[in-house]
Amino acid sequence: MKLLFRYLLLILFLSSSWSQGLKPYIHGANSDQPREIIAQQLKEKLNANGFQVIGEYSPAADDNRLLLVITSKLLLDAVSEIGNYSAFAAVLRIAITYEDNINKISYMNPMYWGNAYYQQHFVKMERRFWEITQRLANSMVDIGEPVDIHFGSERGLSPRDLQKYHYMFGMEYFEDRVDLNSFTNFTTAVKTIDANLEAGVPNLDLVYSLKIPGKNLKLYGIGLSGELGESHFLPIIDKTSPQHTAFLPYEFLVIDNNVVMLHGRYRIALSFPDLSMMTFGKIMSTPGDIEKLMRSASE
Repeated sequence: MKLLFRYLLLILFLSSSWSQGLKPYIHGANSDQPREIIAQQLKEKLNANGFQVIGEYSPAADDNRLLLVITSKLLLDAVSEIGNYSAFAAVLRIAITYEDNINKISYMNPMYWGNAYYQQHFVKMERRFWEITQRLANSMVDIGEPVDIHFGSERGLSPRDLQKYHYMFGMEYFEDRVDLNSFTNFTTAVKTIDANLEAGVPNLDLVYSLKIPGKNLKLYGIGLSGELGESHFLPIIDKTSPQHTAFLPYEFLVIDNNVVMLHGRYRIALSFPDLSMMTFGKIMSTPGDIEKLMRSASE
């Protein structure tokens, strides 16, 4: 009965959130514990709620930020059902960010990103993503002081707006992906990329890789270093509080024999929907810089 009551409350909360607009991130909790202890507590709670941590790193080499990448059977089953570019939704990201003299735990809002990446297919995924949202909320219980505030956009976006999202006229949509490389087949593509990353590619650090069961789909999350990497562009765009640490890492996808990534002017804007044109102009070269860095993984 208690579980049913919490589920009904979640449905009411989500309905209210949708009427106000969906926001990209959720500030789950605050903690004054050391970051390493919080991370261990989170891993245990996430595992108990059906998630697996498949990668972690400090975005922009910033000691005040720690990022955990997670997946789950629910996420993988959803991707397996729809296939193709829905694989970008196979993982979620949870951040521990030290700001204002406390560690803030935040994570991607599954309903926001699910609508963006599944688009018209999200109606089939909605029930699953409600459950994923509840499991993430459960994972925040007893991790410091609960907060549960959605953030990342003042007004938020409706599901319809997210399913056809672009920042402004003339800018890219979800379907305007960037082709990084092409191979004779999926196996050759994956072997080449895995060998390159294992040997070491300048300014690229593998955070995670995830093969979708039964599909010719493999998702890679890459930390970007060097003069044009995360430490260059993140401080320019991530100036609000709570910070958008869960924006990273950037990813590319092997789909059949092709290697693709989401266009920077889509992926960055989706992560920072309230970004001003003036600020966007300061990172005008960043989408191209990211493309160049990511392409080097498959050359």
